[in-house]
Amino acid sequence: MGLSVEKHVFLFFSLIIVLSGTRQLVQAQHCVWYGECGPSPNVQGKNYNCNYTGPAIPLPEDGHQLLAELCPGFNYDNRTVCCDVQQLKTLKGSLQVPLQFLSRCPACFQNLMNLFCELTCSPRQSDFLNSTEFSPYPPKNQSNVVKVSYYIGKTFANAMYNACQDVQAPSSNVKALSILCGKDASKCNSTNWIEYLFNIDNKQTPFAIDPYFSDNSTEGMKPMNNHTFACTESLDDGSGPCSCQDCTAACGPTPVPPPQPQPWVILGMDAMNIIMGISYTVFLLLFIAAVLGVWCYRKRIVTSEYAPILGSNSAHSLNSDARDLSLVASSCDTLGERFENGLRVAFTWWGSLCVRQPLPVVLSTLVLVAACSAGLYYMRITTDPVELWSSPSSQARREKEYFDIHFGPFFRTEQLIITTSVEPDKPYSPVPSGDDVPFGAPLNKDILHQVLDLQTDIENLEATFDGELVTLKDICLSPLSPYNSNCTILSVLNYYQNSHDVLDHVASDGFWITADYHTHFLYCVSAPASLSDTNQPHDPCMGTFGGPVFPWLVLGGYDATNYNNATALVITFPVNNYHNDSKRLGKALAWEKEFIRFVQNYSNPNLTIAYSSERSIEDEIDRESDSDITTIAISYAIMFLYISLALGHIQSCQRLLVDSKVSLGIAGIMIVLSSVACSLGIFSYAGVPLTLIVIEVIPFLVLAVGVDNIFIIVQTYQRDYRMQNEELDQQIGRILGEVAPGMLLSSFSETVAFFLGALSNMPAVRTFSLFAGLAILIDFLLQISCFISLLGLDAKRQESNRLDILCCVKLSDGQGEATDGLLFRFFKKVYAPFVLKEWVRPLVVALFVGVLSFSIASVNKVEVGLDQTLSMPDDSYVLDYFGNMTKYLHTGAPVYFVVEEGYDYRTSAGQNQVCGGVGCNNNSLVQQVYAASLISNYTKIAFTPSSWLDDYFDWVKPQSSCCRYYNSTGAFCNASVVSSQCMPCRAMTPSGKQRPTGDDFMRFLPMFLSDNPNINCGKGGHAAYATAVDLIDNNTNVGATYFMTYHTILTKSPDFISAMKMARELADNITLSMQQEGKEYRVFPYSVFYVFYEQYLTIVYDTALNLCVSLASIFVVTSVLLGFQFWSAFLVCLTIAMILVNMFGVMWLWGISLNAVSLVNLVMSCGISVEFCSHIVRAFSTSTKGTRVERAEEALAHMGSSVFSGITLTKFGGILILALSKSQIFQVFYFRMYLAIVLLGATHGLLFLPVLLSYAGPSVNKAKVMAASARVAGTEREWLLN
Repeated sequence: MGLSVEKHVFLFFSLIIVLSGTRQLVQAQHCVWYGECGPSPNVQGKNYNCNYTGPAIPLPEDGHQLLAELCPGFNYDNRTVCCDVQQLKTLKGSLQVPLQFLSRCPACFQNLMNLFCELTCSPRQSDFLNSTEFSPYPPKNQSNVVKVSYYIGKTFANAMYNACQDVQAPSSNVKALSILCGKDASKCNSTNWIEYLFNIDNKQTPFAIDPYFSDNSTEGMKPMNNHTFACTESLDDGSGPCSCQDCTAACGPTPVPPPQPQPWVILGMDAMNIIMGISYTVFLLLFIAAVLGVWCYRKRIVTSEYAPILGSNSAHSLNSDARDLSLVASSCDTLGERFENGLRVAFTWWGSLCVRQPLPVVLSTLVLVAACSAGLYYMRITTDPVELWSSPSSQARREKEYFDIHFGPFFRTEQLIITTSVEPDKPYSPVPSGDDVPFGAPLNKDILHQVLDLQTDIENLEATFDGELVTLKDICLSPLSPYNSNCTILSVLNYYQNSHDVLDHVASDGFWITADYHTHFLYCVSAPASLSDTNQPHDPCMGTFGGPVFPWLVLGGYDATNYNNATALVITFPVNNYHNDSKRLGKALAWEKEFIRFVQNYSNPNLTIAYSSERSIEDEIDRESDSDITTIAISYAIMFLYISLALGHIQSCQRLLVDSKVSLGIAGIMIVLSSVACSLGIFSYAGVPLTLIVIEVIPFLVLAVGVDNIFIIVQTYQRDYRMQNEELDQQIGRILGEVAPGMLLSSFSETVAFFLGALSNMPAVRTFSLFAGLAILIDFLLQISCFISLLGLDAKRQESNRLDILCCVKLSDGQGEATDGLLFRFFKKVYAPFVLKEWVRPLVVALFVGVLSFSIASVNKVEVGLDQTLSMPDDSYVLDYFGNMTKYLHTGAPVYFVVEEGYDYRTSAGQNQVCGGVGCNNNSLVQQVYAASLISNYTKIAFTPSSWLDDYFDWVKPQSSCCRYYNSTGAFCNASVVSSQCMPCRAMTPSGKQRPTGDDFMRFLPMFLSDNPNINCGKGGHAAYATAVDLIDNNTNVGATYFMTYHTILTKSPDFISAMKMARELADNITLSMQQEGKEYRVFPYSVFYVFYEQYLTIVYDTALNLCVSLASIFVVTSVLLGFQFWSAFLVCLTIAMILVNMFGVMWLWGISLNAVSLVNLVMSCGISVEFCSHIVRAFSTSTKGTRVERAEEALAHMGSSVFSGITLTKFGGILILALSKSQIFQVFYFRMYLAIVLLGATHGLLFLPVLLSYAGPSVNKAKVMAASARVAGTEREWLLN
């Protein structure tokens, strides 16, 4: 039954083979080190591991908790491992920096820990670790492990990288791998990341570790290929998957911006053009048909609209019994006639009184003007752009005030953009290998040295304020003060610690230069927050002020992220701004003035510098205003000269000095200026500040209105015949009774329109409207009082043959006769008859309706905004800066998402609605801003926001060495302090690993905000977040906070407007998602430019509202003052509306955008248009001619010449001078718009309106006709109505 011999032999050898294989397996799974030996020369404070090839050893009990914390996979049975407690402590210290940046994604950090735990403690080290170099360590009679080979599975390496590649570093708006990979995250991959982690040059690894990547066994080594977790997976300890911000795979589909609205087209052409073209064609056909039809009808039956009142046998005849006239006039006609007659009688009495008592009238006027003008002593001119463009009650202004109060005003910016004409160096060739890297010309080392000299000179500038020396250190932004007083200087030279010596640092292997300023630059643009370059001599990249210097802020003109191709250097000196602290603000302004002076005088043939200071724009606006004083003075001088000469009606050369009215013209001008001074003075009494728009525009406006009225009064007097037995005061009183109602009509219409325009929320428009309305009202009152008295005196002078100006000189007797002036005769004999010819009138209508159609089609094409370059003089250094900024810069202004006070951060639910890490809501604040940054072309949000809350959570984790306190005092203990008294803030318990809530949250937050980042803890919040969190209630609660990111580069007004609009929409969505029951707060975005561009969000609505309100007020006032002639008022408003629409057509053709300045001009054009139209319409309504054509001709002949000479010619010469202004804003918004206002007003008032009245003017007011006949019956003036 026994086994054969052969079988025994076979079993024996089989057992030997199995036992032999078992022995080989046991031998393979041994340690390669255990414990620590000698100090490493590579990293101060760290040691080599001791060579040991025996089996794993049970870990002492005092290391069990540390093993469970770092390597829970080995925390079982008797915890047999290849590391001792000291090695675990060293491992924990080495992992502090990765912990702070990667632990926000648990799967990523778990995989990384797995990599290092297997390396340090695995009981099967010999499977994948091979010690290749040793050195003796006599004190322990052992040898140091100096170098090992680490065999890592490619699958593991790729999975670890994939889990970590999207993790963000919230404080620096970059990916964490940019800090932990030694290069930009976009250039990092699974292999070069691990190679960097094991490189002795990273200042963390004490000995060389050569990683080999393969999924297959190599040279008898089995690669470490442990299980990994994807960033979308939960961990065994209950940690959730990574957030969308840190794990793209967890986000779902990438957000897709909504499609851009397509232009409205018909048949491939602009829809408005097609619609208006068709509308105009239809109108022309209907109009031509109507004209031909009426012409044919009139050929057959010729009937006058006044036939009922012309025949003597008709009850409506003027020749009928006056006692029956009241029976034929309508009640509305009668009411209108009585109202107008009342005005006539009142003005007649008043005019006669002013002529009879000139001295009391003039003196009382002077006293009142002096009293009102004395308010100019309190005049305050504001050039602050915020005061000019943003209403104190506007959303942007309120948000700015909130931000300034809680976080301090946004810093002041002094900036240089530096280019060079020097040719670039040849490409840099890395040693020992690598592709050539081209460097832009400004990155030439000699140029960098010169730029550093310039930067140093600016740092050392000294200014004087109130007898005190002011340096940059006195005013600069110093985030780590008082621990680090270095100023924040955003400059590429900060990569070299602003030092010539560091810039010249090189490293050599004895034959080749292996590292220099090129390699340091390439490293720092990839890891700007790094405290140590991986290359020798390990210079830091972090700025001397304690914060990172991001390449997109200090370099310009590069493509994509190839910062080495930069063609410009950008140096920014942030300076503290001060809220309601005039002294410290004065110091900043004084230093900025010295900064500008220095740069203006700086000369270097190799450097071209574009520069700007916070005060530059305001300074240049002031300089622009000063430089334009001459231009404005010449413009007004030409208008004054014309007025003075044109008022006179010279009948002969002999009477030249008698008939001239230079003195009266000057008096009229002084009245106009006095009305402006009174308006300014009265509002200065009230504390209303003036703006440059008020000073520059209102004199032009009031001069147009006032001079027109002056010409009407004087020329009516010159054409008038004094009746028999009529005294001078009676004649002038009668003339005033005739013209003053029209003056009242225009002036009061404009005054009401302007006062209603003051309802605008735009400060510039509101201030202009207030000042303009009051100035026009005062001007009217002065004209019907003081000017009438002066006219009476001048008439007496003229009648007594005394010379103008030299009134003491009297010529020989010789009375001049009243005759018509040349311009009046031209209008009466030539122009009016021609315009109202049968064949001319249809052409006029066709032309003006065509222009109107074109303008309507152009309205929606007018751009909204104000090109910031237009606000500068054309010789301003700021224009060069704007041009360089557009050309070179790649990042826009910072934008802060502010959470108002009242939000509760102490609850987990409240935290989840804000944070962006693991466990945070997908619609949290940080996640929504992050999602917006993924479609930056649409949202204008460039980066993920920096989040103090997420960094605080990483900082306070018990695994981290950041949050510690002194056991004896409870005071904060910085991570750089080595003391046994420093205790971790939170215990390594399940609850301790959770986020802090309640009182725990507030207990450690002040410590975080006071902690300066260092090499042991890069998460300290002092530099990045000291101003981001407003602690209240004695540091027991969180008030307002902000989360900062950047806009994309914004160059034109539409970009700024779109950026603000998108940010507000995003903030509104965030507010909705963060609502907490019983809490009142909201989230809003804030950026420094919002207060200037908010007006454009509603400018179209504001424009329509202002102009419609103005037209409505003009309609009401005109209806009443014309004696309730509603149709006449409608025609006036229709014509003014056409002028306004045509103004938009001109704006589109001439490249004038819609903004506060152009809106002021549009409101003003509405007022001036009243002058062009109301006098003509009133003259038409009071005419007693037989037909509409005859009435229109008479109105155009009598009022046209005064309007033409009073407004058109007066303004035309002055406007042309504005074209010579150096100010671009004057050339665009004043010369172009003023010229358009005058030309459009003149053509519509003197060409289109008479034709319109000839077709559709109101019927004659029978009561007015009969009253006029009754007034002149039996006088020598009766023939005028015949």
